[in-house]
Amino acid sequence: MSLSELFAKALSKASKASSLPTVDDRTQELVQASLKDLKELHLKVAALSLFSPNETLEDIATKDLVYLFVPYVLSDVSGRLKTTEREDRLQVLEQTQRYLENYLFGLENYEVVTENDRSLYQQKITMIRDAGKRREIKIKQYQKEKELRAKLEAVRKRWGLRAVDSEGHNDFHFISMLLPSGDRSQSSEEEEDLNSGTEDALRETTLHLLRLLYMQSKNQMEHMEQERDLLKNAPQFFPSGRGSEEETRREERRTAEENWRLDARPVNSGPDGKGSLLDSSGKPLQPFTILPSEASNRARLQAQVFGASHQLPTMTIDEYLEIERQRGNILTGGGRESQEAPTSTEKLTLASELDGTGVGEEKAEELRQKQENWAQFTDVNPRGAGNTMNRG
Repeated sequence: MSLSELFAKALSKASKASSLPTVDDRTQELVQASLKDLKELHLKVAALSLFSPNETLEDIATKDLVYLFVPYVLSDVSGRLKTTEREDRLQVLEQTQRYLENYLFGLENYEVVTENDRSLYQQKITMIRDAGKRREIKIKQYQKEKELRAKLEAVRKRWGLRAVDSEGHNDFHFISMLLPSGDRSQSSEEEEDLNSGTEDALRETTLHLLRLLYMQSKNQMEHMEQERDLLKNAPQFFPSGRGSEEETRREERRTAEENWRLDARPVNSGPDGKGSLLDSSGKPLQPFTILPSEASNRARLQAQVFGASHQLPTMTIDEYLEIERQRGNILTGGGRESQEAPTSTEKLTLASELDGTGVGEEKAEELRQKQENWAQFTDVNPRGAGNTMNRG
């Protein structure tokens, strides 16, 4: 089987495993099979000496650049191994970190990543105490990854590749599309099939994806270091029948807790629970409660034991509204009855119609004066005289 066929087979299994739950047996079968092919591919790439520290990036053939992804894929797939013990998970993390370090070293050695990329991901975000600076670095990293994805999409369209989901850490499909059709021994035939335009697009796409996965690998390395520190500092728990030393420590702690329990019955206090409160070293011998000396205060505190933890209401809502109404803080009136009630002018008009009475004459005179005042006001202030804002 050629290198490209072996890599494509491993990538296909890894892609299927990435979309399934890690704990499933089917997922672990795919992971184990993919790891087997990837380790065989890794040995073949080393045996063929595809990459040499004495070479530069320009010396590497375009069809061989895709095999720089092998350590990254190995780290991603090995990280999906199911483990139940802490020691096993630590071994998986250490192996995964070694694969990632190999991938990062290869990109930095061949100067695939720029100096700006290396400086942006050089400092660990978790080590930065300033929250503003930490947020600023995260924004810059996100913008850089977004820029690379845009370049990948532009090259994909120019090259004619079909769209793939490059979000997240699952780029196995994209890597498989960059694979050549044959292995190293068939390089002359492949060179005849590739024209210069397609080869340039393939090389540009591969380099962009290498840089993008470099950034993702930096973040993964930081997350794995945090997980490794948590596992190393986590307390050790043994199943039943294991860990005699741990059981001995548990028994010692249990004995110490029993000795210092305040609710335990003292040995020398007698059946009535009375006796010395403290021993010669100051250790309590029986439970006790500290209360005020005055009886009234003790009774007040005892009454509050089962009381509410908040202030209870002293009156109902209706009582409160009645007090506020008496104070004049509640407005009344309005509504439909107020709308249908006669106005002051209408009341004067009705009262003035009482002919032959003193009240009628008084209301008629009051109505006449009101109308006269209104007529004088309209003469002095014609309609529209006050609206001077919208005149042309």
